[in-house]
This record gives sequence, C-alpha cells and structure tokens, in this order.
Amino acid sequence: MKFLDLCKVYIRSGGGGGGCVSFRREKFIEFGGPDGGDGGNGGSVWAEAVDGLNTLIDFRYQQHFFAKSGQPGMGSQRTGKTGDDIVLRVPVGTEIIDEDEETVLADLTVVGQRVLLAKGGNGGWGNLAFKSSTNRSPSRANPGQEGVERTIWLRLKLIADAGLLGLPNAGKSTFLASVSNARPKIADYPFTTLVPNLGVVGVDGHEFVMADIPGLIEGASEGRGLGTQFLAHVERCSVLLHLVDGTSSTITKDYRTIVQELENYAEELADKPRVLAMNKIDALDKKTISTRRKALEKASGGPVHLISGVSREGLMDVLRVLHAEILADRKAQQPQETTPWQP
Repeated sequence: MKFLDLCKVYIRSGGGGGGCVSFRREKFIEFGGPDGGDGGNGGSVWAEAVDGLNTLIDFRYQQHFFAKSGQPGMGSQRTGKTGDDIVLRVPVGTEIIDEDEETVLADLTVVGQRVLLAKGGNGGWGNLAFKSSTNRSPSRANPGQEGVERTIWLRLKLIADAGLLGLPNAGKSTFLASVSNARPKIADYPFTTLVPNLGVVGVDGHEFVMADIPGLIEGASEGRGLGTQFLAHVERCSVLLHLVDGTSSTITKDYRTIVQELENYAEELADKPRVLAMNKIDALDKKTISTRRKALEKASGGPVHLISGVSREGLMDVLRVLHAEILADRKAQQPQETTPWQP
C-alpha cells in the first residue's frame, strides 16, 4: 500500500427538498384543506477517525464526495425522505484544513471522533405549514435550502510517542528494526527510507510507538532532498531521538545541521525534548568514541548516549530514557484535579 499524507477533497452536502402544495380531495369530506408535506433534509458530510488506517491513499482515487439531496414533500401530509449522509473515514491523526491550507478546521486524534464538514440543507415547508385561522387554503410552499459546497485538505500526522531524527544513513531504520518488529528497508546508500515507518517498542513491560521519518539534509527547509514534508509526523511526539553517525568525520556539523533544520521548520518542534545518541559505535575504537562523544557533548550541552543498532549495545538504556520522557509528557497533559471549594 502506498503512503499518502496530504490530499485535496471536494465535498458537497445535499440540498433540501421543496415543500409541496396540495389540497385534500376525498369523498364525503366537505372541506378538504391543504395537506402538502415538507421536503426532506439534505444529507450531510462527516469525517470520522477510524482504526486500522495509516495512509490517505484511498482519497487519491476518489476526491469528490457529494451527499444526496432530500426528496420533495408530497400530498396527504407526507414528508420527503432525508438524503443519506456521507462519512469520510480517515486515519487517526488526520487534520482537516480549509482551502487556504492554513486554517485548521478539525484535528481527529481519537478513534471514533467525528466532525461535521458540511451540513445538509433544510427541507422546505409545504402549504400545510402556512395554514392559519385567517388563511384557510394557502397555496404557497418554501423551496429547500441549498447544500454547502467546499474544498478541504486532509493532512495526516502519524500518532507516535517518539520520533527518530538524523541525517541519511545515520542508522535510524536499523535502530527501529532492532528495537521493534518493524521491518523498514535498510541499505548502505542515502535516502533508503522514503516514507515514514512506525514500530511498537517494548521496554520493561511497557510499550510505546516510534516513528522513523526520512533523513534530513542541509537545506531541507528550503526543499532540498525530501524537504521537510515528513517532519509533520513527529510534531505529535513526546520526545525526539536524534541519532548521529559516529563514523562521520564531521559529527558536530551533522548534529548542528539537524538542529538548524528543526528550528527553521517550527519553533515548537525545536523545543521538544530531545535525546542525543551516537550510533554505530561497533565500528569505532574506544579512543575515537571518547573523542567524538566529548565533541558532541560540547556542541549539544547535554549527555550523549552511545549505541549500536547492529550489536544492540546501549539500546535498552536509551529506550528507558525515552520512556521516562513519554511518561512525563503524558502526566503533564493530564487535566489537573482541583479541590472543590468548601466554605
């Protein structure tokens, strides 16, 4: 299945059915009177977050969603049938954006969450609704209300607790394959990962979801390489794991490159908690490891973890640090219980 995280969709709700002008014509009834029914309401367009989806590929093959209109009213006080609703089933984590590509209309982050995108038009009143003591035989009826037509964008931001960042060939896919059952493509050339990958990581009896996005390069915020089109998938993460290739001769420059691209993309993303790890230590001697670790600590101003995705050295320590940051973020997002006021 192909991965798609941004698409344009055209929607239109159904129009309401017109009211009916009708009069009773029955045997043995001396005074008939009006009996025109109301028109049915038009169908609405909804969006619902469902489980089991992680791509918007279905909306590449169908971009137009038109709800049915309501049926007109009929005689004998019969109301027209309401038009059927249309439900856009989207993955959890989908943002619904207006046509200007800036205004966020809704953010579906929970399974079963629904939002009304276009309300169907109301049905018109039949002439029975206009009957009064002074107007015993009205001959007017209202037309149905027109539906709403609009263009929206669907943007998917994968739901993950931790995100992997780093230059191409920093070992992100190898790390994800070592700590989870995910099987991303692994090769010895840049840009092996072309779409985000998700994996469920287990540590000390607990689980969390980790996202591996394609590698960034210098100038990604200006559109070089894959640009920053996939950085949105780590915006929801509680913590970011920044992997640096320990075999690189420009290790501090590699670190600053990723940090700079994060700051250019969004301040909120640059301010997220980050865990820095030097990868591929299985290919280095102890002296080189010590030298490059000190250089990274000086550049980052924080601790540097030593890991190897191939030999699995140091992986559990990093996972425990990530899990602690995730728990702290979840606790901070929980609503604070307030003590009820007492006299």
